Amino acid sequence: MPKTLLVPDHILQKRNKEKAYVKKEERVLDPTLLDKSFKERLPSPTGWRILVAPYQGKEVTNKGVIIPDQIRQREALATVVAYVLKVGPIAYKDEGKFGDLNNPWCKEGDWICIGRYAGSRFSLEDMEVRIINDDEVIATILDPEDIKHI
Repeated sequence: MPKTLLVPDHILQKRNKEKAYVKKEERVLDPTLLDKSFKERLPSPTGWRILVAPYQGKEVTNKGVIIPDQIRQREALATVVAYVLKVGPIAYKDEGKFGDLNNPWCKEGDWICIGRYAGSRFSLEDMEVRIINDDEVIATILDPEDIKHI
């Protein structure tokens, strides 16, 4: 004799709603995005903003001690050093504010000093990035290891 499980209607409706919610949350990847490099998929800063990636520090100290990823991520939250990924279209175009328009404070590929908690933070593929205003750049530096925050 077959066994039949009787489920009350209110429980059945709840399960159907949960299944519909899970389907709605599933993300469908656009195949054209898979062909693009990570840099091409980065958001483009608008206006006078700059997209930067905070410096995470070394994975291994000079003495060979391995620094856990969790510690490095926590340090990156309060770091004052960042790498410039993209510059907005009108960054450093205000002559009254920045003077010589041919000499911007920073450009893509520069290491810069910023305020400790400057900008808006968000994550992209397990990497934190920030969008800062062009006037939040404090200095440009050659080597991120030269600067230690206190």
